[in-house]
Amino acid sequence: MKYLIFIFTFYLSISLFSQDMTVAKMGAIFKKEAAEIEDQGGVWHMTYRGRLLLVVTDTDANRMRIFTPIMEAKDLLPGQKEKMLSANFDSALDAKYSVYQGFVMSVFTHPLKELYEPQLVDAMKQVAVLAETFGTSYQSTDMVFGGATKSEEPKINQSPGKEKKN
Repeated sequence: MKYLIFIFTFYLSISLFSQDMTVAKMGAIFKKEAAEIEDQGGVWHMTYRGRLLLVVTDTDANRMRIFTPIMEAKDLLPGQKEKMLSANFDSALDAKYSVYQGFVMSVFTHPLKELYEPQLVDAMKQVAVLAETFGTSYQSTDMVFGGATKSEEPKINQSPGKEKKN
Protein backbone atom coordinates (compact mmCIF):
# COMPACT_ATOMS: atom_id res chain seq x y z
CA MET A 1 0.00 0.00 0.00
CA LYS A 2 2.85 2.39 0.85
CA TYR A 3 4.30 1.65 -2.56
CA LEU A 4 1.04 2.66 -4.31
CA ILE A 5 0.85 5.90 -2.30
CA PHE A 6 4.45 6.68 -3.22
CA ILE A 7 3.78 6.02 -6.93
CA PHE A 8 0.62 8.16 -6.87
CA THR A 9 2.43 11.02 -5.08
CA PHE A 10 5.38 10.79 -7.47
CA TYR A 11 3.21 10.99 -10.61
CA LEU A 12 1.10 13.76 -9.12
CA SER A 13 4.19 15.84 -8.36
CA ILE A 14 5.56 15.25 -11.87
CA SER A 15 2.29 16.38 -13.44
CA LEU A 16 2.19 19.49 -11.26
CA PHE A 17 5.75 20.52 -12.08
CA SER A 18 5.85 19.49 -15.72
CA GLN A 19 3.10 21.80 -16.88
CA ASP A 20 4.24 24.06 -19.68
CA MET A 21 4.42 27.80 -19.12
CA THR A 22 1.85 29.61 -21.24
CA VAL A 23 1.14 33.20 -22.12
CA ALA A 24 -1.96 33.08 -19.88
CA LYS A 25 0.06 31.79 -16.91
CA MET A 26 2.66 34.50 -17.46
CA GLY A 27 -0.05 37.16 -17.45
CA ALA A 28 -1.41 35.87 -14.15
CA ILE A 29 2.09 35.91 -12.61
CA PHE A 30 2.72 39.46 -13.81
CA LYS A 31 -0.55 40.60 -12.25
CA LYS A 32 0.68 39.26 -8.88
CA GLU A 33 4.19 40.68 -9.15
CA ALA A 34 4.01 43.99 -11.03
CA ALA A 35 1.99 47.16 -11.38
CA GLU A 36 0.52 49.16 -14.27
CA ILE A 37 0.41 46.15 -16.56
CA GLU A 38 -0.48 46.55 -20.18
CA ASP A 39 -1.20 43.16 -21.80
CA GLN A 40 -1.14 42.95 -25.59
CA GLY A 41 -1.53 39.19 -25.95
CA GLY A 42 1.95 37.80 -25.37
CA VAL A 43 3.56 41.22 -25.07
CA TRP A 44 3.51 43.11 -21.78
CA HIS A 45 4.61 46.51 -20.49
CA MET A 46 4.67 46.83 -16.72
CA THR A 47 6.22 48.65 -13.80
CA TYR A 48 8.35 46.47 -11.56
CA ARG A 49 10.66 47.78 -8.83
CA GLY A 50 10.09 51.25 -10.26
CA ARG A 51 11.30 50.26 -13.73
CA LEU A 52 9.59 49.70 -17.04
CA LEU A 53 9.78 45.98 -17.85
CA LEU A 54 8.87 44.73 -21.30
CA VAL A 55 8.12 41.08 -22.01
CA VAL A 56 7.82 39.53 -25.44
CA THR A 57 6.88 35.92 -26.18
CA ASP A 58 7.04 33.86 -29.34
CA THR A 59 5.08 30.65 -28.81
CA ASP A 60 6.00 29.27 -32.25
CA ALA A 61 9.72 29.56 -31.43
CA ASN A 62 9.17 28.61 -27.75
CA ARG A 63 11.02 31.73 -26.54
CA MET A 64 10.39 34.59 -24.18
CA ARG A 65 12.35 37.73 -23.34
CA ILE A 66 12.18 40.21 -20.46
CA PHE A 67 14.07 43.48 -20.85
CA THR A 68 14.35 47.03 -19.60
CA PRO A 69 16.16 50.00 -21.13
CA ILE A 70 18.98 51.50 -19.09
CA MET A 71 20.37 54.37 -21.17
CA GLU A 72 21.22 55.42 -24.69
CA ALA A 73 24.30 53.58 -25.93
CA LYS A 74 25.78 56.80 -27.29
CA ASP A 75 26.03 58.07 -23.70
CA LEU A 76 28.19 55.18 -22.47
CA LEU A 77 31.32 56.37 -20.68
CA PRO A 78 34.75 54.99 -21.62
CA GLY A 79 35.15 51.50 -20.17
CA GLN A 80 31.46 50.86 -19.48
CA LYS A 81 31.00 48.53 -22.46
CA GLU A 82 33.94 46.43 -21.26
CA LYS A 83 32.48 46.36 -17.72
CA MET A 84 29.14 45.19 -19.16
CA LEU A 85 30.84 42.35 -21.03
CA SER A 86 32.83 41.33 -17.95
CA ALA A 87 29.66 41.40 -15.85
CA ASN A 88 27.92 39.16 -18.39
CA PHE A 89 30.57 36.55 -17.58
CA ASP A 90 30.57 36.64 -13.79
CA SER A 91 28.12 38.97 -12.02
CA ALA A 92 25.13 39.33 -14.33
CA LEU A 93 24.11 35.64 -13.89
CA ASP A 94 20.83 34.94 -15.78
CA ALA A 95 20.10 38.51 -16.89
CA LYS A 96 22.62 40.06 -19.30
CA TYR A 97 23.57 43.47 -20.63
CA SER A 98 23.02 44.13 -24.31
CA VAL A 99 22.76 46.96 -26.80
CA TYR A 100 19.65 47.04 -28.95
CA GLN A 101 18.41 49.80 -31.27
CA GLY A 102 20.73 52.35 -29.69
CA PHE A 103 19.90 51.51 -26.07
CA VAL A 104 21.78 49.65 -23.35
CA MET A 105 19.39 46.99 -22.06
CA SER A 106 19.17 44.48 -19.27
CA VAL A 107 17.67 41.30 -20.75
CA PHE A 108 16.69 37.74 -19.84
CA THR A 109 15.80 35.12 -22.47
CA HIS A 110 14.56 31.59 -21.92
CA PRO A 111 12.57 28.81 -23.59
CA LEU A 112 8.93 29.62 -22.85
CA LYS A 113 7.41 26.20 -22.12
CA GLU A 114 10.26 25.12 -19.84
CA LEU A 115 9.99 28.21 -17.64
CA TYR A 116 8.66 27.79 -14.08
CA GLU A 117 6.96 30.49 -12.04
CA PRO A 118 9.85 30.92 -9.55
CA GLN A 119 12.28 31.30 -12.49
CA LEU A 120 10.06 33.93 -14.09
CA VAL A 121 9.76 35.95 -10.88
CA ASP A 122 13.52 35.66 -10.31
CA ALA A 123 14.18 36.73 -13.91
CA MET A 124 12.05 39.85 -13.45
CA LYS A 125 14.07 40.73 -10.35
CA GLN A 126 17.42 40.04 -12.00
CA VAL A 127 16.58 42.21 -15.02
CA ALA A 128 15.56 45.10 -12.75
CA VAL A 129 18.53 44.73 -10.39
CA LEU A 130 21.01 44.47 -13.26
CA ALA A 131 19.66 47.75 -14.63
CA GLU A 132 19.77 49.36 -11.16
CA THR A 133 23.42 48.38 -10.63
CA PHE A 134 24.64 49.59 -14.02
CA GLY A 135 27.59 51.89 -13.45
CA THR A 136 28.29 50.55 -9.96
CA SER A 137 28.53 46.81 -9.17
CA TYR A 138 27.04 45.53 -12.47
CA GLN A 139 25.31 42.64 -10.61
CA SER A 140 21.92 41.01 -11.03
CA THR A 141 22.03 39.32 -7.59
CA ASP A 142 24.30 39.23 -4.55
CA MET A 143 26.03 36.18 -6.04
CA VAL A 144 29.03 36.31 -8.34
CA PHE A 145 29.65 33.29 -10.55
CA GLY A 146 32.80 31.40 -9.57
CA GLY A 147 33.03 33.06 -6.15
CA ALA A 148 34.96 36.12 -7.34
CA THR A 149 34.30 39.35 -5.53
CA LYS A 150 34.47 42.89 -6.81
CA SER A 151 38.04 43.31 -5.50
CA GLU A 152 39.17 39.84 -6.62
CA GLU A 153 39.15 39.25 -10.35
CA PRO A 154 38.93 35.62 -11.46
CA LYS A 155 42.29 34.33 -12.64
CA ILE A 156 42.12 32.76 -16.07
CA ASN A 157 44.61 30.00 -17.01
CA GLN A 158 46.27 30.04 -13.62
CA SER A 159 46.39 27.16 -11.17
CA PRO A 160 44.77 27.83 -7.80
CA GLY A 161 47.32 28.94 -5.19
CA LYS A 162 49.97 29.77 -7.79
CA GLU A 163 50.98 33.37 -8.28
CA LYS A 164 51.99 34.52 -11.73
CA LYS A 165 55.58 35.79 -11.89
CA ASN A 166 56.08 38.96 -13.87
